[in-house]
Amino acid sequence: MIFNELQQFRQTLYASLGNARDALFDLMDAVLVSACIVSFVRLSQSPVFRRQWSSTYEALRDSRLPRSKVLKLLVQQIPTQQQPLLASDASRWNRPAARRLKDRTLSGRTGHAPIAGQNYSTLAWIAEDRGSWALPLRHERITSFETPASKAAFQLKQVTRQLAVRPLAIYDRGYGNASFVNQTAGIEADLLLRVTSNRCVYGAPPAYRGRGAPAKHGHKMKLNDPDTWSVPVETVEVDDPNWGRVRVSRWSAYHFRKSPKRAMEVLRVEVLETQSSTRRLAPLWLVWLGEQMPPLETLWLHYLRRFAIEHWYRFAKQRLYWTHPQFSSVSATEQWSSLMPLLSWQLWLARKDCTDHPLPWQAPQETLTPGRVAQAFAGILAAIGTPAPAPKPRGKSPGRGKGHKPTPRPCYPMVKKRASKRKTSEQSLNSPVATAA
Repeated sequence: MIFNELQQFRQTLYASLGNARDALFDLMDAVLVSACIVSFVRLSQSPVFRRQWSSTYEALRDSRLPRSKVLKLLVQQIPTQQQPLLASDASRWNRPAARRLKDRTLSGRTGHAPIAGQNYSTLAWIAEDRGSWALPLRHERITSFETPASKAAFQLKQVTRQLAVRPLAIYDRGYGNASFVNQTAGIEADLLLRVTSNRCVYGAPPAYRGRGAPAKHGHKMKLNDPDTWSVPVETVEVDDPNWGRVRVSRWSAYHFRKSPKRAMEVLRVEVLETQSSTRRLAPLWLVWLGEQMPPLETLWLHYLRRFAIEHWYRFAKQRLYWTHPQFSSVSATEQWSSLMPLLSWQLWLARKDCTDHPLPWQAPQETLTPGRVAQAFAGILAAIGTPAPAPKPRGKSPGRGKGHKPTPRPCYPMVKKRASKRKTSEQSLNSPVATAA
């Protein structure tokens, strides 16, 4: 038998699902074998979807994925021979015209008009040193009473409880602040955060002199002002085949102003000589928190692996059709989004035994990307089959009664977050992560 890992994973996953698991499995198979769709309901026209078109919606309405069982199943696939590398980020599902969708918020890039929609936070395992594979462990909606930082901290806490090895979690500059550092206190994970160049960090406070309150902060270091920098405790230079000559400097025992109890290692990554003389790269500022810091020669390379989750977001939206449906129910959007990690893991487990089937205009690949595995998944599914049984006929539904008029669905206003900076900081310091989630 081929694809033994994939078959075992699908069988275990099918056994852990609850109601509507047969239709749900047909729906996932339809996504994996459909190269292009114009609408969500067109998935019912796939040869592997053996039910009527209405079952595409009923599968999401009637199912309730057991998140704890699914998380445990996914974590079991992570090897423990070395420290796992996790990456987290947030992405947006824009729904500007969905007036009947509850709990939409306004958000947008700087300089652009805000758009109504819902945000989702993702925590993924980065399985390889190179490539675009990112395997989500948690992919959940950020409600209007949560922030991306609180949701990311809660997801990291849930995953580390299942892991047997202390992981290294990587976050972008949106999480490089005192609020996120405080919310992750007590979580058994090392953190590597990017910080903006205009941020200030503070050294260890001086010794207590016996008068007044003890000082909380020491030397102030502004990252974009070299005059305020102290002497680095360590500096290394490496020759990277992709980036050229790179210098990494480290300052020890610094902290953010609102998180004085969590000391950090501040890193500055500077490209001295690039492979291309026309390309100029700005220095990269990172902070590390944890127990045993990896060598500087390799630590900054770990952060670059965070961009695999950006590739996954694009793949989920374009090939897995994450943002294609136009549901009016929050539960349906959450159930549909919960399928995205399961689809990605099936492609990952199929990659070893998968044979590349490039299109006539595509070059063959030795190391297959998620898109190339999905391109060949129809043949894989024909070889291994599905654990879901065929549907049983149950007759024709009588439909609505004569004269029945359904109640119009209510319209919901958009949620506008207008919390002040003071209120936000107090909430992040005093509220537990579990309460926010």
